[in-house]
Amino acid sequence: MTRLDDVLAATRAEGRAALVGYLPAGFPTVDGAVEAMTAMVRGGVAVVEVGLPYSDPLMDGPTIQQAVEVALVNKTSIGDVVTTVREVAATGAPTLLMTYWNPIERHGPRRLADELAAAGCAAVITPDLTPDEAGTEPSDWLGITDATGLGRIFLVAPSSTDERLRMTAAHCRGFVYAASTMGVTGTRGEVGDTAEALVKRVRAVTDIPVCVGLGVSNGSQAAQVASFADGVIVGSAFVRALLDASTPKDGCRAVESLAAELAEGVRVGRR
Repeated sequence: MTRLDDVLAATRAEGRAALVGYLPAGFPTVDGAVEAMTAMVRGGVAVVEVGLPYSDPLMDGPTIQQAVEVALVNKTSIGDVVTTVREVAATGAPTLLMTYWNPIERHGPRRLADELAAAGCAAVITPDLTPDEAGTEPSDWLGITDATGLGRIFLVAPSSTDERLRMTAAHCRGFVYAASTMGVTGTRGEVGDTAEALVKRVRAVTDIPVCVGLGVSNGSQAAQVASFADGVIVGSAFVRALLDASTPKDGCRAVESLAAELAEGVRVGRR
């Protein structure tokens, strides 16, 4: 059992969902990102997702792309990202890395996995890597994550077949990431019915926790998703809170306040 497993098991036993908060490393600065993520934890985020800034973010909408561009202009390195993971993990909240595959491949999969494991990273989310492309040899991603003890989180979508849901869930370690809509990230006016239907389909093939992302921006939406999912993943709303703030300190206050609202929502959702 990892710290991530412990948190998800505890929230499930308490009849509530876990709040997962995302921010990219290096935004608004490397230190500022750590301060904002720490503020999220103070506000009630149970699991932190650290984004690795990448120049071609296929799944990210305009809000996250804007923040990632700032991080890239700041020349945020993979070393900065690993440092961010280490400092956020020191809060006690399970800390995940979200990254596209190209930066892993360029840095060296085993090298990055070793660095992340040493930093206390709980798991790696790879939105553009599927289990059947992750390899079966010890030098491939599945073997590397097994060897280093890192969790690995793959995505499923409403378009996924039942066979693919089963295969993907079988290779996940930590939770299954259910993308509630087809398309890029971003806040939405309503969550819609596809998320709940997808979670039900995943639960029909696995007992591993299912966390839902893409679209949640307020407490009422968090409560809606928490009524059927094990975790509620929020990214764009946290990024927007920082983007709209007049100062980094105000941004941290806004992020902490939003986290408190969302945390209350995930609790209400299971009452």
